[in-house]
Amino acid sequence: MSELDLHEQEQVDALKSWWKENSSWVYGLVTVSLLAFAGSQFWKQHQASQSTGAASLYAEVMKQTASGDDKLIGDAADALAERFADSPYATRAQLLAAQISQQAGDATRAKARLWWVIEHADEDGLQHVARLKLAAMLLDEKQYEDALKHLGTEHPAAFDSVYADLKGDVLSAMGKTDDARIAYKQALEKADEQAVQRNLIQLKLDGLGNAK
Repeated sequence: MSELDLHEQEQVDALKSWWKENSSWVYGLVTVSLLAFAGSQFWKQHQASQSTGAASLYAEVMKQTASGDDKLIGDAADALAERFADSPYATRAQLLAAQISQQAGDATRAKARLWWVIEHADEDGLQHVARLKLAAMLLDEKQYEDALKHLGTEHPAAFDSVYADLKGDVLSAMGKTDDARIAYKQALEKADEQAVQRNLIQLKLDGLGNAK
């Protein structure tokens, strides 16, 4: 492959600038997509068996989510966590509240909620959604080694592409271009053929240039 021409380099530079400004939003979108899938499975398997109290509080969290009010959502999620910590509703509520807290600019509270999910969720899928989101936040804060520790966690095959993609971002930010290239290639290999993020992964891979 020849060196990038001027037009291609301009595209790469534009991508890097866009990614720097929007990476948190993209990973938030991935998180919401994974959560939506997990949520659909959850409702099928657990709705009928959960206590009325936990279900009622979770419904309140979902209602407040529409408002976008960080405090109202957080208060409802915390009430659920305090009264029904072992309920699958509590971990989902905390995950949603974490997303809202981050959007509100409260990274400390968002990370605390994500840790709560990691420590309390009985379902592996929810733990990994929270861990990925936390790693993305650590990347934004340039806490690269901490982010890599989370991304080294064993995980289900369904998460392989997302883990590898985010690992590539961390390694690229650290200036470890060759390692980042390997991670992005792994992300492409593991991504579903119809996955919308394939093009973005390929663009990031191309943006690293040729291997030395």
